[in-house]
Amino acid sequence: MNSIRIQGRIALQGKVRIQGSKNASLPVLAATLLTRGCSCIRNCPRISDVHSMVSLLKSLGCSVHWQEKGLAVDSSQVRRGEMPQEAVTGMRSSLCLLGALLGRCREVVMEHPGGCVIGERPIDLHLSALRQMGVVFTEREGRLMAKASGLHGARICLPFPSVGATENIILAGVMADGDTIIEGAACEPEVISLCQYLCCCGAFIEGEGSSRLVIHGGKKLCGTDFTIPADRIVAGTYLFGCIGAGGCVLLEQAPGRDMTAVLRAAEQMGGRIYSSQEGIYVQAPARPVPMRLVTEPYPGFPTDLQSVALAVETLGCGCSRIEEEIFENRFRIVGELEKMGAEIRQENAKSVLVRGVEQLHGTHVEAKELRGGAALVVAGLMAEGETVVSGCPYIYRGYENICRDFRELGARVVSV
Repeated sequence: MNSIRIQGRIALQGKVRIQGSKNASLPVLAATLLTRGCSCIRNCPRISDVHSMVSLLKSLGCSVHWQEKGLAVDSSQVRRGEMPQEAVTGMRSSLCLLGALLGRCREVVMEHPGGCVIGERPIDLHLSALRQMGVVFTEREGRLMAKASGLHGARICLPFPSVGATENIILAGVMADGDTIIEGAACEPEVISLCQYLCCCGAFIEGEGSSRLVIHGGKKLCGTDFTIPADRIVAGTYLFGCIGAGGCVLLEQAPGRDMTAVLRAAEQMGGRIYSSQEGIYVQAPARPVPMRLVTEPYPGFPTDLQSVALAVETLGCGCSRIEEEIFENRFRIVGELEKMGAEIRQENAKSVLVRGVEQLHGTHVEAKELRGGAALVVAGLMAEGETVVSGCPYIYRGYENICRDFRELGARVVSV
């Protein structure tokens, strides 16, 4: 189904369970390649990115199947590190298989995931770090070739705390000879989850959750049972959906301890927030309070929730400034929100000024990427009349069933 139809201006009420984390499940699934047995990955979300990762693992020789309790992965028969083109192209998360396959097979052949690899800053960080560990990269007929006949530990200083680069170094490092030290590592909860899974399999990693990680390589890894934590970005989407549409909701199993900056921003917008072992309770203000929001590496405000916060502030009772410091081209949602009556002025490539309006009006808008698409659904909940969001396959990459979840909170939302 390519579109979502929303009847807006219905205050949200009730409770919804938060799905397993997309950003945690993908690197953990990649890490199953490093084990010689079977792992059960519980609470794995049934989203298109996970289905694509499952297809990639199968193409490499893994046995993968869904069980009632989770995904069962047996990588004992993996013998090669070549990924088929159709399984890689357009799926950027396939890059997290690079470190795992180098650790397992010492040789990788892959398409450039999602387009150009060489020259883009995040990819350069991956390649530069792995080169320090003895990996040799070449290109042939548009394909990336990597060989690591002598994969060894190294001291790697990341100039930027890239989550993907940190994860790739960890995945290669646990199978390398000697110790690998990462200075400037990403501290995101998803990196911690990857370390925890690997340690359950027999790896030895020190410094989880800090900017300095020490990976002691050369350990034999076995399969294990592991539970994926709840998705903090999905929880944040539904939290801001309540702030924008009004009402009060309980986000069951939402990982409040990993959402400090998000909860602080919601409180600054006027929301009343209560965290407990059960989850996060949100009570919306009459109108969002304007604020200055700046995205930062964890534990700062996540770039993945910038678009939805921007959408909410279009109904704010004043002017807000949203500043994007992580990724370029994160304001593609602006033109779509303006179709709905929002008043937004882009000051430069990294900053927009949002002047709150009395109401948005429903119209046809198009999702152009995952998080912006989810933000347009939230904008539809806030708008008068009917909103139709097209381009929804982007949204299904990260949200198990966003329509069902908002319907559980009383919204009138359907896939069409």
